[in-house]
Amino acid sequence: MDATHGSSTPGRVAIERWWPRLSIAARHRVLEDLEAELDDETAAEIESLTGEQAPDRLTPGERAYIRTQIEAVD
Repeated sequence: MDATHGSSTPGRVAIERWWPRLSIAARHRVLEDLEAELDDETAAEIESLTGEQAPDRLTPGERAYIRTQIEAVD
């Protein structure tokens, strides 16, 4: 997969696995500040969706990926 999205970072769940399945409310919380740490509710949802530990915050590649997906939120 494309390393610019953080997909090939060892020990990190690929954003492509959880962003498309994340609830609208959680997406809006993330979009409030892409540079901030993920809130506990969003992290718990990511962990529930993937069965893996959620990241503390997004990488630059993950932020870029989300920016390409914003249309799906609105």
